[in-house]
Amino acid sequence: MTLRLFVSLCLCVTLALQAQTVAFAGSEQVVEVNPVVRDGKLYIDADVDLDVTGDLRNVAQKGVPIYFTADLRIVATRWWWFDKVLVDEQLTWRVVYNALTRQWRIGAGELSLPESSLDNALSLIRNIRGWGVADIDKLEPGQEYYGRIRVRLDTSLLARPFQIDALNSSAWSLETPWKDFSFSVSADSRDPS
Repeated sequence: MTLRLFVSLCLCVTLALQAQTVAFAGSEQVVEVNPVVRDGKLYIDADVDLDVTGDLRNVAQKGVPIYFTADLRIVATRWWWFDKVLVDEQLTWRVVYNALTRQWRIGAGELSLPESSLDNALSLIRNIRGWGVADIDKLEPGQEYYGRIRVRLDTSLLARPFQIDALNSSAWSLETPWKDFSFSVSADSRDPS
């Protein structure tokens, strides 16, 4: 009887530790979102916990470009119809390793910056700053706006063989859950509060 109790207790502890490991394995999340008004535009600043490990890191170190996309949606609620979508934007980064120069490059659009390591290159994605998403003229003072943001590995931009592999492997499904936030623009300062 004591042996059974001991074995079942060990089994419960083992299962609890495995469940905790699985919970920490998918720890990607948007930690903080700050809407900021400057120079007549609404900018989004966000901090993201994002770790590239395993197969994805190995593929990137072999020189295959990987793409990350931030999806943002800001709406104004209406009682009489569907919510009014004010912002539906995407920002995509390309991270690639050049084995000849032993240098990482990260780019958003035409801008490409050199970095010394993958973690340094990912810091641009982990700390989104100054993403201009809307003119302040589109926003009404005093009205509450609701937004959602997420960051994901964009497998649709990968080379075709990796797109097929991405369907079959969980290592290629790197994505944060949607992070909800709300803000309003004051009439005086036109800064989000």
